[in-house]
Amino acid sequence: MSGEAHGGGAKDAPEARGGGAKGAPEARGGRTAQLKHTGLRPGWTTGACATAATTAAYTALLTGSFPDPVAITLPKGQTPSFALAVEELADGTATAGIVKDAGDDPDVTHGALVRVTVRRLPAGAGVVFRAGPGVGTVTRPGLPLPVGEPAVNPVPRRMMREHVAEVAARHGGTGDVEITVSVDHGEEIARSTWNPRLGILGGLSILGTTGIVVPYSCSAWIDSIRRGVDVARAAGRTHVAGCTGSTSERTVVAEYGLPEDALLDMGDFAGAVLKYVRRHPVERLTICGGFAKLSKLAAGQLDLHSGRSQVDKGFLAELARRGGADDALAAGVAAANTGLAALQSCLASGVPLGDLVATAARDEALGVLRGAPVAVDVICIDRAGTVVGRSTVA
Repeated sequence: MSGEAHGGGAKDAPEARGGGAKGAPEARGGRTAQLKHTGLRPGWTTGACATAATTAAYTALLTGSFPDPVAITLPKGQTPSFALAVEELADGTATAGIVKDAGDDPDVTHGALVRVTVRRLPAGAGVVFRAGPGVGTVTRPGLPLPVGEPAVNPVPRRMMREHVAEVAARHGGTGDVEITVSVDHGEEIARSTWNPRLGILGGLSILGTTGIVVPYSCSAWIDSIRRGVDVARAAGRTHVAGCTGSTSERTVVAEYGLPEDALLDMGDFAGAVLKYVRRHPVERLTICGGFAKLSKLAAGQLDLHSGRSQVDKGFLAELARRGGADDALAAGVAAANTGLAALQSCLASGVPLGDLVATAARDEALGVLRGAPVAVDVICIDRAGTVVGRSTVA
């Protein structure tokens, strides 16, 4: 199981390893408390490793010396440091490598060597990404990157660009570079992932929205969800939100202004939230997550993990028909490469597939709640956190 799609933290907290604030009051609820409650050691995403390797390589290219360990800043402000496993400096290029530590998560990329080679480009060229050995290339539409691009996801790209700019400002560079990301044995490792089926060929994707891998023990995480509900109820919260990750968490905070102790990091365990709230009701529950994940809930799946449930595009096609899709559009949805591709085709034709999925997911949630006095609404988002579908409250 890969935890890269999630956030982070546990007993060996990133804050402790990465220079976070000391002496802060201990969180009683919300994501931070849940992570601590699992008792599992977090790790780092391939995106964080690639960013650290990029920072070290570009620093060496400008100064002649590799920083080791090399520190980076993650999207939520943590500043972890990474030891270098590879240092190679040649005429016009520098390569740094970092061994990925996934913590206590059984991530297939744990122990993989992530290498980045940085090469100078002419002024004005900007930052260009290349796929080296073991990193895939996008060959089908429906992913957050255009066909033909290396499978380095948007947030890792942003992190690498930001760190290149910082190194350039510090050491007098232009910031115009080619970044080639490689993963030793990545093509072999990728056979254990969904990449080949999604049309990402040649290796792994460079992933991560927070830089931190959440370690998943199903029982520990479900228990942490229950404790999160308990804390919210004890604090008098009447509205809580079950979120699939940090992006959906930011969305519900922006939508409703909920405090931290009203946020439940449910990850893939939608059923755990619903079953516990059924026995321990709150007045209102918002469920927020990625469109593809919540399409699984809409289809009756309570475990949203990619290894245990899949997007049912036939079900999406039937929903699209209910929303006015003609036969050709419905057939296109059923044959779409990803849930995102299905959504995009419907949006282009004016069929509100996002709202239909959100409403169906809400209805499934109400069924699990079995008449408990809990009002439910569902928000579907895309990878950037844009709301692409919502239900009414029922």
